[in-house]
Amino acid sequence: SDIFGFGHEPPHAGMAGAGRIDSVPINTPLREAVGAWLEWLVGERRYSRHTLDAYTRDLITFFEFLAPHLGESVSLSNLSELRAADFRSYLAARRNDGLSATSLARGLSVVRGFFRFLDIHGLAHNPALATVRTPKQPHSVPKALDVADAKLVVDGVTQGVKEGDSDPWVGLRDAAVLLLAYGCGLRISEALDLNRGDVPLGRTLIITGKGDKQRMVPVLPAVHEAVDAYLAQVPFGLEPASPLFVGVRGKRLNAGVVQAKMRSVRQVLGLPDSATPHALRHSFATHLLAGGGDLRTIQELLGHASLSTTQRYTEVDGARLMEIYDSAHPRARIS
Repeated sequence: SDIFGFGHEPPHAGMAGAGRIDSVPINTPLREAVGAWLEWLVGERRYSRHTLDAYTRDLITFFEFLAPHLGESVSLSNLSELRAADFRSYLAARRNDGLSATSLARGLSVVRGFFRFLDIHGLAHNPALATVRTPKQPHSVPKALDVADAKLVVDGVTQGVKEGDSDPWVGLRDAAVLLLAYGCGLRISEALDLNRGDVPLGRTLIITGKGDKQRMVPVLPAVHEAVDAYLAQVPFGLEPASPLFVGVRGKRLNAGVVQAKMRSVRQVLGLPDSATPHALRHSFATHLLAGGGDLRTIQELLGHASLSTTQRYTEVDGARLMEIYDSAHPRARIS
């Protein structure tokens, strides 16, 4: 019978993480429960493949810890019998592996979500997990570039700052990607997911972000120009269904290439390590806020599900104001 309400087959080969799940030391009923959970995340929660991959990796890591910890293949009954000390041992082992508090908290959140799924379907119940505290995360605010540095980055990439760029189109490509992050507030993955059929760009662009949620973003003339300049030089004939941004072999561009270019540029320009491609998206939001943009509009442009996520940018703006005050006000300089 269908005990899950989603079908009880193991995750199919096309599903994210399916191959690795097959090799995890868990028994068949638990493997089927994992398959049903993944189907639910896709079908009901509409999670993207990227998110599903991350969740799958975190759950697999938990099982790979449990098997030697328990001395046997992990089962649903094992999960019901785990003590708070077992969960804490898992967190300690991950911390010893060098994971940050943020990554630990995310991994524990995935485990909690899976246990909730098991509880709802009457497959396992473990009250001990509720007593385990989530690792405290350091309070941080998005690290944005100032307006001048953001412009320097894009100009630097356009001019081929990175040594070894033998093809002009490569620098134009990277500049276009980074301008989509800074000028439109896109995640790098969102920019790289664009296809040739999305161009020519209009005054607005429909972006599919996390959780397959769509949003509309305005496209500045500078972004138009950067994308057009790249397309005029790219040596590959791109069909409408082809990726817009490609690597030197003509395949969809990998985010690691953009990150490497950014590392090279910030070294040349003397920018801090916080000057990453994603920092340009932070800069987009911070500069809009500083220019009088309201939080609700910025939330929509960024595709944030929660306003509280967008509210972090008010802290960035406030921190910048204090820096200006401390450096410029005569009373602030009195020791």
